[in-house]
Formats: sequence, structure tokens, C-alpha cells
Amino acid sequence: MPRRKIVFANEYTYHIHNRSIAKTDIFSSLRNLKKALEIVNFYRFPQQMRLSKFNSLGAEIRTAYLESISKTTPLVDIYAFSFMPNHYHFLIKQLTDKGIINFISNFQNSFAKVFNLKTERTGSLFQSQFKGKRPETDEEFLHISRYIHLNHVSSCLLEFDKLKDCPWTSFGSYAQALVTPFVQTEPLIELAGSTQAYLKFVADQADYQRSLELIKNLTIE
Repeated sequence: MPRRKIVFANEYTYHIHNRSIAKTDIFSSLRNLKKALEIVNFYRFPQQMRLSKFNSLGAEIRTAYLESISKTTPLVDIYAFSFMPNHYHFLIKQLTDKGIINFISNFQNSFAKVFNLKTERTGSLFQSQFKGKRPETDEEFLHISRYIHLNHVSSCLLEFDKLKDCPWTSFGSYAQALVTPFVQTEPLIELAGSTQAYLKFVADQADYQRSLELIKNLTIE
């Protein structure tokens, strides 16, 4: 495996993304999405057991365990996400040493096991090394979040007016229409000035980002 060029540092934010091998469709179904979100919510904290083991416990034990884990420092804070049919995007801040690597590794491994079992396949599901880039400025932080939130629109999977109700992206948490509990909305809203200002910031780019994606696809073809 090639050595990773970027070193993830605590208290810094990164755009993380990776794609399935052979562009396999892995996130399209609502069932797979719900499992992915469950895995993200579980493994954003350092864990003492696997999710499959946790799910086999009784309700009272699970509740007590979650209360205990919630008192620990998370591996990452999550500001934005998007699950496309064959890839994902996260905008996350590392809070502990190797937090991003451990979080992404646990997420990918756990989801791959569930997906492989369901589809009777074997082997790796994701490309060998996920990609990461750190926003250098607050402006870049805002623009990357907008890019992530508009992925479904720019790929012509969804019209913008439906985006706030789409569970495959965290935009609903910002629009306060479909809230994902683990998404931290405050930093981006504070940078934009208000919730409405952030929503307008995203909306103003929707048509342009879609046009760029269409041009890119035409060029590739």
C-alpha cells in the first residue's frame, strides 16, 4: 500500500472521500444508507466492541454502554456528509490522535462486512486508500461543504428543492428538515452568518455546479 502523503493533525478539518472498487453501487438503497449512518454514529467514538456485538446485547445494556461512550472524546466531529451510489464524502475534524484513520477504517471495514454478507461477495469493497485534503481557509471550508451538499444535485440524481429531505446528505440538518443527530452544524452556520445565509450560499451555486458536472461528463465521454 502506498504511503499516505497527508498527515492528519488534531483540531484540523479535512475533506475525506473514497469510492467503491469497480464503482460498485453500494449506497443507493435506503437500507444500506441506514446501515452506513448507524456505523458512522457508532464508530465516531472509540469503541470497546464491534457494532455487531453491540447489537446483540439487550436493550438496557446497550443504553448503559452508549451513555458511557458518550462521555468520552469522539474521534472526529462531523460537519457534512454525502453518500453517493458508489462513493462517500465527509467533512470532519480530527479530535484525537489517528482519529480520522481509525474512524474511516472502522466505517469502511464494518460496512464492507455487512455489504459482502448481504450480497455474498468477498474481498475489499473500497479503494485501498481514502483521499483527504485540509481546507486552508474558512472560505475553503464553506465551499467544500457546499460542494459536498450539492453532490446529488450536480450529478442529476435530485433537484435542489428536494435536497433538504434527502437522507443521503447532511443538508437536511442545516435546513432543519431532516436532522442527523451527529452532524455539527454550528461552525458552518457561524461562518455564513446565519442558517438562512448558509442555505442561500448553497442554493446560489446549485445550477452552476450541475453545469460544471455535465460539462465534465461530456468531456470524458
